[in-house]
Amino acid sequence: MTDNLTDIEPENEAGDNRPILSVSEISQSLKRTVEDNFSHVRVRGEISRLTLARSGHMYLTLKDENAVLDGVCWRGTVNRLAVSPEDGMEVIVTGRLSTYAGRSSYQIVIEQMEVAGEGALLKMLEDRRKKLLAEGLFDEERKQPLPFLPDVIGVVTSPTGAVIRDILHRLADRFPRHVLLWPCNVQGEGADQQIAAGIEAFNRIPKDGPVPRPDLLIVARGGGSLEDLWSFNEEIVVRAAAASEIPLISAVGHETDTTLIDFASDQRAPTPTAAAEIAVPVRSDLMAGLADNGVRLQRAINRSLAEHTREIEGLSRGLPDPRRLAEDATQRLDERSERLLNAKGTYFDGLNSEIARLAGGLISPAQQIRAKQNELGANIRAWQRALTTFVDQKSHDLDRFGIMLEGLSFQRVLDRGFTLVTDDQGQPVLSAAATEPGMAIGVQFSDGDIGAVVSDSGSAKPKKKKPIKKSAKKSSKKSDDDAQGSLL
Repeated sequence: MTDNLTDIEPENEAGDNRPILSVSEISQSLKRTVEDNFSHVRVRGEISRLTLARSGHMYLTLKDENAVLDGVCWRGTVNRLAVSPEDGMEVIVTGRLSTYAGRSSYQIVIEQMEVAGEGALLKMLEDRRKKLLAEGLFDEERKQPLPFLPDVIGVVTSPTGAVIRDILHRLADRFPRHVLLWPCNVQGEGADQQIAAGIEAFNRIPKDGPVPRPDLLIVARGGGSLEDLWSFNEEIVVRAAAASEIPLISAVGHETDTTLIDFASDQRAPTPTAAAEIAVPVRSDLMAGLADNGVRLQRAINRSLAEHTREIEGLSRGLPDPRRLAEDATQRLDERSERLLNAKGTYFDGLNSEIARLAGGLISPAQQIRAKQNELGANIRAWQRALTTFVDQKSHDLDRFGIMLEGLSFQRVLDRGFTLVTDDQGQPVLSAAATEPGMAIGVQFSDGDIGAVVSDSGSAKPKKKKPIKKSAKKSSKKSDDDAQGSLL
């Protein structure tokens, strides 16, 4: 593609030499032409249809009574604008013209913005004042009293201007205090955000933290035009001042200058120097006042003491001689002491007589102990007789139960010719079906035990067998009588 419209090669078409351009070609050519000829322009107009996209880019329309011009401000530039645009605001924007092929339109890419004329600024200022007033940010009920003598004062201002030096100098003359400075820009892009951040930062300092929390804040800057002081009219600054929990003095501009922060602050000072004078009293005046009050207090005390002395002297003339009063009191004390001693002897003599009378009817402890010992011996003998009788009765019952148990013993059954068959574990074999060939069994007679082996199952038909001979070795078990033992 060539750089201008005349250099585009025409297509061969009968009877017409003019070039045939595509839509993109004509759009790009127009874009270059507009941007080359209007790369830096300043345009004045009223803002309308202001839109802030989710991407952060801002779109608007500038208009006057005859025409409109679309405008765009990219996200990175929006944050650097000196003013906050609003619908209806008359502004002067600086930027470059460009085209937007998607709508066959042209627009200005905004790089800077300023309010067009002081009248427009004043109108916007009044509209904003009415809005914040309706929200209650300027109500007198919100304002806090200033401390009489703050220990720490926080100052939000420029660190390089004359304002901070004037404040420090005035504080040193009147009553030196500890000052914390929050350095910030007080004019230009981003100044409003820095001022609000300083107010909020001082309020976030903990009361018992390593950095002392201010008891009073001063927001100050020197004089200037309406545009120079505009940062103190921004909503972010006014709202931060109204929300401050620390009492705040606004000292912006000269005595005739007024900004919106003055309405939201707890007290307005006409100048930064006046703010320092409002913040602290004059130390020398306080000391002189204290001295004067001390002298007046001493005089008042002396007068009061003199009056009381005269009153006491007048009253004392009507009183009897204290020594005579003391003599009478001493004599009464002696008489009553003597009566008390006599009464004490009489009282204790009566107590001794009463004790002797009561002691005559008492039994001596030794006699009481002997009586209880005799009673205890009789009880012991009675219990011994009862215990002997009880033991004899239980012994007789035990003998009787032993005879009954002996009569029910299985040994008596063996004595009648029966036997007891047991397995190799010593458990009784109760039926033939519980045996099997080759099983070792034990047979217990009344006079001893023998061992045997089952030759046939208990389920088979019994056969005649030779009698089993007794083992040559006699059982080592004791007889049933010995095993049973005696219960008595």
